[in-house]
Amino acid sequence: MHFLKKSTRIALVALGISFAVPAAAQSLAGDYLAARHAAARNDYGAAARYFSEALAQDPANAELMENAALSYLSLGLVDQAIPLAQALEETGQRSQGGRLILTAGLINAGDYAALQNREMDTQGIGPWVDGLVKAWSFIGSGDVPAALAVFDGLSAEAGMQGFVQYHKALALASVGQYAEAEALFAAGAPGRAANTRRGVMARTEILSQLGRNEDALIAIRQNFGDATDPELDTMIAKLEADETVPFTHITSARDGLAEVFFTFGAVLRSEQAGDYYTMLYARTARYLRPDHVDALLLTADLLESLGQYELAIEEYKAVPAGSPAYHAAELGRADGLRRLDKPTQAIEVLEQLTRSHGNLAVVHSTLGDLLRGQDDFDAAILSYNRALELTPEGARARWRLFYSRGIAEERSGNWTNSEADFRASLALNPNQPQVLNYLGYSLVEQNVKLDEALEMIERAVAAAPDSGYIVDSLGWAYYRLGRYEEAVVQMERAVELIAVDPVVNDHLGDVYWAVDRKREAQFQWSRALSLAKTPDTDSEVDPDRIRAKLADGLDKVLADEGAPPLKVADDK
Repeated sequence: MHFLKKSTRIALVALGISFAVPAAAQSLAGDYLAARHAAARNDYGAAARYFSEALAQDPANAELMENAALSYLSLGLVDQAIPLAQALEETGQRSQGGRLILTAGLINAGDYAALQNREMDTQGIGPWVDGLVKAWSFIGSGDVPAALAVFDGLSAEAGMQGFVQYHKALALASVGQYAEAEALFAAGAPGRAANTRRGVMARTEILSQLGRNEDALIAIRQNFGDATDPELDTMIAKLEADETVPFTHITSARDGLAEVFFTFGAVLRSEQAGDYYTMLYARTARYLRPDHVDALLLTADLLESLGQYELAIEEYKAVPAGSPAYHAAELGRADGLRRLDKPTQAIEVLEQLTRSHGNLAVVHSTLGDLLRGQDDFDAAILSYNRALELTPEGARARWRLFYSRGIAEERSGNWTNSEADFRASLALNPNQPQVLNYLGYSLVEQNVKLDEALEMIERAVAAAPDSGYIVDSLGWAYYRLGRYEEAVVQMERAVELIAVDPVVNDHLGDVYWAVDRKREAQFQWSRALSLAKTPDTDSEVDPDRIRAKLADGLDKVLADEGAPPLKVADDK
């Protein structure tokens, strides 16, 4: 390995990689393929390990350097990624991700001069990111006029002027020029960024610094209404007590640089523009500002969406108990545990949260949802009761609580209370398709109020025409009413939409039998039975009943159950 550049050898040693590869070690191709497979599954830990092991066997390979570096960045291990990015740069390989890592390294070192003097074509990340990094680097070196000139230059270009002006306002506030910062917000210069949660809170702090607490309160209420949280509640209490709220969003150039990466990560996430760079930007923001809780929550939420629940849980656990965002992190941690099929642990997290944050309706409603998922309907109802007590009368959010409690009541066998909850939910949200469908389908199953049930389900289908479950409900309502030909049309569409659902296939079998398409009915029942054997299928499926239909036909099963026989054509 004597031909390796010193920086490459340093990078490998820093990662604990030995140059001496044992004869029995896994082959380069094997490590590479394992790394690619892990990366495709977003298993960043395994990807970093296998890319590093492959790199130990082919240390001059620029592709392996880049992939290893980006895997470490995706894990949040930026210090481990930096030596690899430096080695990659020496190869002359152009890598946007590598340049991102090197930029993070310069910021961490406080080398603002290097950031200002970078050659953007060969060392930059992207025009907008590079421009904002350069502007904030001038704030870091104390040259505010130069920073403002860069911000203004970027704003002259078409594209993301609003985000540039948002950062300019933050930069002005960070050096105490609150009046100038508020002038930008008042003029609407920051655009959409001003209406984000962080944007509103930053402006609120700026207004308070100017002695305008009443205007700050108006800004909060106009944007959030009653949808507050512990952090907002603390801010509101200080403003109402006429205390001056400090400007905490950006306290240094490093904070501003972290905000650059968070801003772009949040934009990519909101626009669903791809998880790859969203993760890299979010991790960079966290590296530069470990107390950036919003960047932490963004990272954790992204990890959850990628199926990396254990990594997400570790992120959530990093939020201290005294943080205003602690409840949000714990809700996320509970969800991660649920997705890891650890419901008991998830319930423990939420029950503890009811003791520390029991004044928050969302804590109780989330616990109710989890308990309902575990078929503990009575306990779920108690949680929903508490959530409703904490939610103001008339608040639109109450519709979902009534709906959720209604499901728990129905599953626990209390139909009177269940129907009342569903109707209360519809009173608040009359055209909500899930509520219309659940109530309508329940009435159909009880074979009561069928005309009203059909009207509800038809409205639900109109609102959500591509929902297979709702279309299935419409077909089943037609079946119950003896309108079998119409039922066939809807049931066939429902199976097209959700082909692997056993209930829908079972329903289609019944409908086919009703129109004398018995061979097709047998096929659908057999398919429903095979699907009912898979994990996590709907508990509504009754395999024994399906077997009886396959053996004796639907008419015999209905007769044995004492149910009315199928209507004949003349009765339609």
